[in-house]
Amino acid sequence: MIRIPKHIYDGIVLQAKLELPNEACGLLTGKEGNVVKQHVLTNIDQSPEHFSFDPAEQFQVLRSARTEGLEIIANYHSHPETPSRPSVEDIRLAYDPTILYLIVSLAAEIPVLKAFSIQNGISIEVPIEFF
Repeated sequence: MIRIPKHIYDGIVLQAKLELPNEACGLLTGKEGNVVKQHVLTNIDQSPEHFSFDPAEQFQVLRSARTEGLEIIANYHSHPETPSRPSVEDIRLAYDPTILYLIVSLAAEIPVLKAFSIQNGISIEVPIEFF
C-alpha cells in the first residue's frame, strides 16, 4: 500500500492537466510507503505518448531525498487519453522493482490515479490510501 496526502494527489492531477497534451511526470518521496513530497520533473520527450525524466532533475531529487532522510517511493506519469494502467512501454521501462509506478489517467471526466508494482515484466495494482 502507498499513502498519499490529498494535497499531493491534487498536485499530481493539476500538473497532468497543465502539461496537456503531453504526459506529465515526477517522483514521490517519503518513508515506509508514506508520501511526504511531490517532485515535479520535466518530460524531456514532450510527448503525449511517453515520457523521460530530465536526468539532472532526477539526480537532484535523489540528493535531496538522501539529505532529508527520505527515499524515492514512486515515480508517476500521466496518460492524457488512455486508462490508468501500465502500457507495454511502461512495463518494459520499469527498471526499479523497489519503487511503485503511479499513473494518472485524464481519459474520463474524473481523473483516475492507480499505483502498480512492476517486477520482471509483471504489473500488480497496489492499493492507494488518500488522507
